[in-house]
Amino acid sequence: MSIIGNTNTDLYHECAAGDIGDNETAPLLSNGSVQTRAKGASFTSSVFNLMNAIMGSGILGLAYAMASTGIVGFCILLVLVSSLAAFSVHLLLKLCDQTGINSYEDLGGRALRKPGKYLVGVAILIQNIGAMSSYLFILKSELPTTISSFQNPDNTGNAWYDDGRLLLILFTLCIVLPLSILPKIGFLGYTSSIAFFFMLYFAVVVMVKKWSIPCPLPLNVTSGAFQVSNSTDSECTPKLFVFSSESAYAIPTMAFSFLCHTAILPIYCELDRPTKARMQNVTNVSISLSFVVYLVSALFGYLTFFANVKSELLIGYDAYMPRDIMVMTVRLAILLSVLLTVPLIHFPARKALILLLCGGRPFSWLIHIIATMSILGVVLMLAIFVPDIRNVFGVIGSTTSSSLLFIFPGIFYLKISRQPLSSFDSIGAILLMVFGFIMGITSFSVIVITWAQSS
Repeated sequence: MSIIGNTNTDLYHECAAGDIGDNETAPLLSNGSVQTRAKGASFTSSVFNLMNAIMGSGILGLAYAMASTGIVGFCILLVLVSSLAAFSVHLLLKLCDQTGINSYEDLGGRALRKPGKYLVGVAILIQNIGAMSSYLFILKSELPTTISSFQNPDNTGNAWYDDGRLLLILFTLCIVLPLSILPKIGFLGYTSSIAFFFMLYFAVVVMVKKWSIPCPLPLNVTSGAFQVSNSTDSECTPKLFVFSSESAYAIPTMAFSFLCHTAILPIYCELDRPTKARMQNVTNVSISLSFVVYLVSALFGYLTFFANVKSELLIGYDAYMPRDIMVMTVRLAILLSVLLTVPLIHFPARKALILLLCGGRPFSWLIHIIATMSILGVVLMLAIFVPDIRNVFGVIGSTTSSSLLFIFPGIFYLKISRQPLSSFDSIGAILLMVFGFIMGITSFSVIVITWAQSS
């Protein structure tokens, strides 16, 4: 089966696959024979790339999600969302092997014809632009504080590096843009491994610093001395279950945090000895490790600030531990990790944009560069003007994230697969689709109502 863009120089070289059905250990085929190709990305490199696609700015919002749902409620939801994410990846990989299609957009075209193809492309573009803008939003808000923390505290001058917007533009041009123009996603395996260890360091520091900030939290630390609040110790008691309007942000934030589906198939295409079973193992390892890091950082972040946790966790440490060396280094580490994640998320966004505008045209460096610059320009504008990262998590998570993570894989499997509706995967696809619709509509409605009331 021929696949558009299968050239040696094509950035989006598609790993051709034949109709191999449920043979999970068979390699990807092309016209019935094994395709000759260069050695692909290693298993370890693919795991790091996928973890880097999973883990990003979402880790900073999960402590707020725990404060909005309670510890037990959060754990239940996190297990549910991560399990559904792994299952939806299973469905996508199964469809890839059954049809020979290895593009999320083309699966949409196979299931829902041309409208489905463009619907998926638009969803991927919006989702990834939202993700990248949230990452750069963190860079804009945290980088000036990070630089200031390494300076003499008596230095009160307004230097150029105190402007987060200027720093954002410089780092985008000097680091994000060169990495985003790389021809293959597999090249980012080394930067992805660095980004993961930065995230791991973040989780360790959050865990250690839980015992360094008193509770009840001080009201005033600007004078150099803690002024203990008059509140009772009840605010220092962790809540097991919490139900409020803020709970509507919890599942979208988790969906946002586990969404890696736009990068699954490109990583699959570049995996060495690609089979469904091998790629499923990559997915399972990546989601499991990300789950552990997410849970540890969310739990200890919540146990540090309790109901006072911010929608972006690092903000809480700025007030209470502004000159702490570990906080200073972890802030720098998380910024570098977020910065290295942006190019990885950029790849599927650019592919979707080129598909929407140019269809199946052969690879062109001119189109490649123009698309790269256009997307980064839009992302920069959003990162500069979006006032609160929670808005990005909520809206994107309840719309495109729920569609790409739950709804689309379920619909595509039911439309394309030859399995009866009574089979395990078909029943799972139905439940996945129903959960996605309920979660998306409910969360988005509550978020809109909350905005209207606050206005």
